[in-house]
Amino acid sequence: MTVEQWGVQVPVRQGEETRQALIGEGVLDVTLKVLRDGDTLVFPVLQERDGITRYNFEEQPGRIEIPRHEQVGGIAIMQENDPDGAAKILASRPSLHTVLFPKTEVSGEYRTRMYAVLAGTDTTRTEVVEHGHRFAVDLAGAYFSARLSTERQRVFKQMQEHELVLDMFAGVGPFAITLAPRASLVVAVDLNPQAILLMIENIRKNRAANVIPMLADARRLEKILPWKFDRIIMNLPLASTEFLPEAFRLVRPEGTIHFYSLVSTEGEHLARIKELGGALVTERVVRSYSPGQWHAVYDVVVG
Repeated sequence: MTVEQWGVQVPVRQGEETRQALIGEGVLDVTLKVLRDGDTLVFPVLQERDGITRYNFEEQPGRIEIPRHEQVGGIAIMQENDPDGAAKILASRPSLHTVLFPKTEVSGEYRTRMYAVLAGTDTTRTEVVEHGHRFAVDLAGAYFSARLSTERQRVFKQMQEHELVLDMFAGVGPFAITLAPRASLVVAVDLNPQAILLMIENIRKNRAANVIPMLADARRLEKILPWKFDRIIMNLPLASTEFLPEAFRLVRPEGTIHFYSLVSTEGEHLARIKELGGALVTERVVRSYSPGQWHAVYDVVVG
C-alpha cells in the first residue's frame, strides 16, 4: 500500500547525514520507506518545508504505530502525557534512552521548561549529533531546538571566509559552533549560566577554538564588546524584537542580521526593521509553531 507524504530529496552520498538530521528534528516519518531513484533518495517527512513536494511512499511492513513526538538526541519529547505511548516509542527506537513530557511552556529569562519522565532513564541530558558536530544538551537546563538544524546550515552556506560573528542568544552553542569553521571569531552570548557551562563543554567537544563564550545580558553588549560584526544571529523567537536596536548598533555597514521571531502575519516586523536601517530584507518561514502562528526569519542586510 502506498501513502502520499511530503518528501525531502537528496543525493545518495548525503543520505545518512540527512537521515540523522531529520531524526534530530523529529520530522522523519518512520512509518514509510525511503524512496530511491538512481543517485537520489527521498525521505518521508511529517511537515512541509521550503523546496519539497509530495511523493507516494510504501508503508513499512510490521511497523508499530507510535505517537507523534520530537526526537532530540537520545530523548523523545511527547506532546501528551501518555505513559503507554511513551513505552511504545522507547521500544521502537533503540537509539532512545528517555521519553519526556513538557509540564510547562518555555518561559523565563533563561528560556527553560520543566519535564516529566514518562519512560526510560530519569534524565533530561543527552547528546545531539548534527552535521558532524556533537552537542551536549540538557533540555531542562538550557534551550535547544533540533528543528533549526537545516537553518544553521543555510546560514553557514551564506557566510564568507573570516567573518566576525555575534550570536546574541547562543544557548549551548549550536549556531556558534556550526558557523565557527568559516568565521575568524564567534562571540557567543547567553544570560543562562547553565547554557554557558554546556557551551564550554561543546566548544571543547568540537574543538571550536575561535568561539568565545560570554555570560552577559544582550542589552549591554555595546558597552562590553569592542567590535562591529559582519553577521549577527538573533534566535530568541519570543522576545528578540526588543533587542533589535542593540543588534543594529553592533553590526557593521553592509553586515547581516538573522532575526528570528514568532509571527502571525507576513511582514509583521518589516516596518520596524526598515526604520532601524535594514536596507535589504528577505523573510522566510522556518517552521509552523501553532495555528495561526509561525517561526520566521528575517535576513537583514544593513544599509
